[in-house]
Amino acid sequence: MMIISKKALSRRTALRGMGAMVALPFLDSMVPALTPLSQTAAAPAIPRLGFVYAPNGMFLPNFHPMGSGGRDYLMTPILRPLEAYREQMVVVTGLSNRSIVSPNEGGGVHTRAHGGWLSGVLPKRTEGADIEAGKTVDQYAADVLGAETSLRSLELTTESNFTVGNCENGYSCTYQNSTSWRSPTTPLPHERDPRVVFQRLFGDGGSVDARLAQMQADSSILDSVTESINQLQRRLGPGDRLAVDEYLEAVRDIERRIQRVEQNSATTPLPSIGQPAGVPDEYDEHVEMMFEMLALAYQADLTRVSCFQMARELSGRTYPDIGVPEAHHSVSHHQLNPHNIEQYTKINTHHVSLFSKLIERLHNTPDGDGTLLDHTIMLYGTGMGDGDHHTPYNLPVILAGGGCGTLEGGRHMKYEMDTPFMNLGLALLDKVGVELDGISDSTGRLAEL
Repeated sequence: MMIISKKALSRRTALRGMGAMVALPFLDSMVPALTPLSQTAAAPAIPRLGFVYAPNGMFLPNFHPMGSGGRDYLMTPILRPLEAYREQMVVVTGLSNRSIVSPNEGGGVHTRAHGGWLSGVLPKRTEGADIEAGKTVDQYAADVLGAETSLRSLELTTESNFTVGNCENGYSCTYQNSTSWRSPTTPLPHERDPRVVFQRLFGDGGSVDARLAQMQADSSILDSVTESINQLQRRLGPGDRLAVDEYLEAVRDIERRIQRVEQNSATTPLPSIGQPAGVPDEYDEHVEMMFEMLALAYQADLTRVSCFQMARELSGRTYPDIGVPEAHHSVSHHQLNPHNIEQYTKINTHHVSLFSKLIERLHNTPDGDGTLLDHTIMLYGTGMGDGDHHTPYNLPVILAGGGCGTLEGGRHMKYEMDTPFMNLGLALLDKVGVELDGISDSTGRLAEL
């Protein structure tokens, strides 16, 4: 005889009260009500797809593993921060974005490398409003995966988007500001302020200013949903109660950290550039906080698609904390100078080490019958190969996660040189259930990925 479980919670269940809304992670109680209890562990996994962009290319000999590919590859210096997740990652060699190379365009190589990274489309050279590039892979995914979430996709950055006009040799700054394009003429803004992102994830509507004003109150956003929490907890089993407690505590922790940043900003004079309230002074803390919110957005199923900028192209950020006082862009022009190569590699490795903390968080977060990492594919890469050559050839690519069982880790996949990068885009879309005939110069899917 079939034993029927009690009425299930909606997958869209949220805690509400006093203008606040907090979405919940996936719980056992959300398994459909007519599911036999013996089968509740087999609830379908929800795929997520994310892209993390690093600027100024990489020193490729310290990224790409030697050899012809396979499982026995040696982790290179830039990859070593991900050593603990070797079996959950794939390193890809041989992909290029040749379609964004234009011998007649002259300068603007950084802009073209970034503007065409996820579309394979050469951006239109203009300083005005008539910008044009290509719809990006993440937005093809959002067309399908975003249909059931409150946020179609989530775009984050560590940089301000105030810069307008000409940023590089006649190219609009928009091409460097936006990694994601919803259409060839619609770039998506990337948010850098953790406070604003938090409000977008957990606020209940209204303008950003109104929601920020609401959050100025000392009381936690969760305090206003206490009654909803109490009512919900009475309906949950012990495992779900623990999951909700842990999830809500993670929300509280991020909220406390944002409040501390704002308090520090209120007592310490800001530099003349006038950083928005809520943005940490330290780069590492800023990246980690944004990654934590990205993971929360995945956990609560607020979005299933994301795109994150480690920094903008042409970034001149310095990294004195890791022994690099020189500007990132300067040392990327290494000209085979051993000192510049060492500094360049330190920055590349540091960025990957920050990315590894996101992977660790996804790995440690339960999700259905596995973890968030099991059900996610995160692509980490750059729009240029070696920054000294400014060419989009042999692009660095790291794929982390299991993709709901569609991506087998522990491999170095080496393809014929100059295989279209968009072939990878099509393969990733296939793995999250989004089918396209082609993108830009794609010639098919990557074999055996």
